[in-house]
Amino acid sequence: MSGRPAYLASALSIGVATGVYGASFGVLAVGAGLTAAQACVMSVIVFTGGSQFAAIGVIGSGGSPATAVGSALLLGVRNAAYGLSMAPLLPRPRLRRALASQIVIDESVAMARAQTDPVDARGAFFATGLSVFVLWNLGTLLGALAGGQLDPKDYGLDAMFPAAFLALLAPQLRQRDAPAAALLGALIAVVLVPLTPAGIPVIAAALALVVAARRCREGMPR
Repeated sequence: MSGRPAYLASALSIGVATGVYGASFGVLAVGAGLTAAQACVMSVIVFTGGSQFAAIGVIGSGGSPATAVGSALLLGVRNAAYGLSMAPLLPRPRLRRALASQIVIDESVAMARAQTDPVDARGAFFATGLSVFVLWNLGTLLGALAGGQLDPKDYGLDAMFPAAFLALLAPQLRQRDAPAAALLGALIAVVLVPLTPAGIPVIAAALALVVAARRCREGMPR
């Protein structure tokens, strides 16, 4: 298959780039109060960068664990939708399917959808998912081990958390009414920041936008 070398090279390059983000997560996680072991376990079990950055952002700002989990879960909801679209590519046995579902992430889904051949789509999905999983966790380990000796602000790593959110948000702004929804969410968050504990503004903004989107859909002509 002629597309095989192309997607393998792309999968590796995506994994390497993600590994750099993983290292910054490790540094920030330790800076937020997690141990190196806790940061590594989170990367293995949670394995979704946006949710992980959200959780440590809340913890680092003094928010409660419950708020951190809530913020992380809201960002991780999209992975459930990815799972539905990737179901035909996952192996049939339940155990193997459960293991494969761990690598249903933005990068692996995007690479799979970019392929025209179903066999290539499956190969791109697994190649990208495994590449990102290995290098993200390796990056987390290296960053966590170095985190106790580094100040994230000295290297600009403290900007990685908002940068990760912007990276997730930017592609969605191309959708209809997305800019207005983003502005509404930002306004809600800004108003609540001085009034509520860390993490609550993110959850409130997201929940308000879900309600607003549902009402807009109900008001659209069928």
